[in-house]
Amino acid sequence: MKGLVIKNTGSWYTVRTDDGQLLDCKVKGNFRLRGIRSTNPVAVGDRVSVSEGNFITEIEDRRNYIIRKSINLSKQSHIIAANVDQTLLVVTVSRPQTSTTFIDRFLASAEAYRVPVVLIFNKTDLLDDDERHYQQMLIHLYETVGYECRAISAETGEGVDALLPMLQGKITLLSGNSGVGKSTLINRLVPGVNLRTAEISDAHQTGQHTTTFSEMITLGDGYLIDTPGIKGFGTFDIEPEELTSYFREIFRFSQDCRFSNCTHTHEPGCAVLKALEDHYIAQSRYQSYLSMLSDKDESKYREAY
Repeated sequence: MKGLVIKNTGSWYTVRTDDGQLLDCKVKGNFRLRGIRSTNPVAVGDRVSVSEGNFITEIEDRRNYIIRKSINLSKQSHIIAANVDQTLLVVTVSRPQTSTTFIDRFLASAEAYRVPVVLIFNKTDLLDDDERHYQQMLIHLYETVGYECRAISAETGEGVDALLPMLQGKITLLSGNSGVGKSTLINRLVPGVNLRTAEISDAHQTGQHTTTFSEMITLGDGYLIDTPGIKGFGTFDIEPEELTSYFREIFRFSQDCRFSNCTHTHEPGCAVLKALEDHYIAQSRYQSYLSMLSDKDESKYREAY
């Protein structure tokens, strides 16, 4: 029997079979012994085969996925979702502030696995003038790089209806730090789903986890994948020589470097360093690139970005 994994609670997987049944399934023990170095060998969005006794016995080849380094088990990965058409990365410039390093790491990983990303700047209703100016600067930066950006308020509904056309007929992953308003946005997009939300911690301006497992939610003829908030984003299985191609603007300028194996850190004739000096590449993006270059240092995976 074949079906689609629509929920992952950590120990059980809910599978919607091709004939419409909902089955709570477990993974066969030997699944973890077949070279899948992941904390979750089965992910929401996977197409799977289910045997008698409701055991998942096989995963069909994935066309893509979003993956990150497991925070606590640095030699393993954590697959956030599989077989997605696009990702909405929900970010906030305040309450809490999403770091550009986190955004850039997510974007680079999505580039590596060929997943389109739209940046959703939430909580615009809470911004003061300085914060609004900073948000506009970030939107200009990422639009210049080539990413679509939308400014919304999930709380008031501002800009939310404009998202609906881009979600129809697609499997869309919602991701972001804890507290950026993913659950509030889903409640606005899918009336009646009633996901739990929480207040931001006043002391630390950080979010609290309200979503504790990944789940696929029906939206018209498409799906939204709701995921727990991510604190850090350690990149997984990206080689240093590949990294340049996952930063769009750095890759464009790298074509003019004197050396084909240029790391864009110190080499003479480096077109990327020249573009950085001439402000064609943002300092924040370049710093994110350097931080990912140094990711061979395992201890970095335990830090929040």
